[in-house]
Amino acid sequence: MTPLTIFTQVVPIVLVVLLSMIVNRIATIALTLTGMSRQSARFQARSALTGAGFTTSESESVVNHPVRRRIVMTLMLVGSAGIVTVIGTLAATTSRSVAASRAGAPGLPLWATYLLMIAGIGAVLLLLRFPPIDRALSRAIRRSLRRYTDLEVRDYEALLEIHGGYSISELLVRPNDWLADKTLAELRPNDEGILVLGVQRDKTYLGAPTGRLRVRAGDTLLVYGPQDRIVDLDERPSGPTGDAMRSEAIEDEADRRRRDQVMADDHDPDHARPARDPLEEGL
Repeated sequence: MTPLTIFTQVVPIVLVVLLSMIVNRIATIALTLTGMSRQSARFQARSALTGAGFTTSESESVVNHPVRRRIVMTLMLVGSAGIVTVIGTLAATTSRSVAASRAGAPGLPLWATYLLMIAGIGAVLLLLRFPPIDRALSRAIRRSLRRYTDLEVRDYEALLEIHGGYSISELLVRPNDWLADKTLAELRPNDEGILVLGVQRDKTYLGAPTGRLRVRAGDTLLVYGPQDRIVDLDERPSGPTGDAMRSEAIEDEADRRRRDQVMADDHDPDHARPARDPLEEGL
């Protein structure tokens, strides 16, 4: 096989994988905007994209929710088209390679072509998992979904969306999360503008938890606050990196509170009106 032939056979597979991962990322973020935790949204998106069957309470929450159901149906269609494309390309590559080998034509063997495909797919996976690219892509997708869709506005059943980007969402705590194995008093989420309304632990729901509650891996936190801040908290790792992200979030929240206070003072006529001399009032 000539280099051009190899290129035309390898590149389509890599492009299909790249587009599938981007579509999966878009669907994951779209599902999080409906109130699902990031971990659950990622699992549901991958299951729908690959066509894998599953039966869980989370899948019922997807099927019974009109917005989530529409997202998953779209994923199923895209996933089916991607699988057909991959299978067709692999079949064509194999048949051409075998025919070229029997005819004695020069070129790479079939195993080398497959190795190039695997290397290309691996490079795509590493590229999209690179933290700066992952964060930039996620933010761009989130901004686009908010600008060009009405997911947050139309999702009344699972997410209470408040004006100004505030919402109620779920956070699934994983073992390596910054939240894990700390008390709420140690976490002080209110310093970042986030309130913990409740904690789902196994089959027990702990409403209005106190500062003595220790957050464990596997807990699902019901939180209220700015959606962007909630996402940052959900993605925050343990260790110095997470501590640095927290410090930045606290500074951003302090700036926001100062801006809100200035706006409140500007709209408060009693606060804005300068004090007058009592003697002038009698004139």
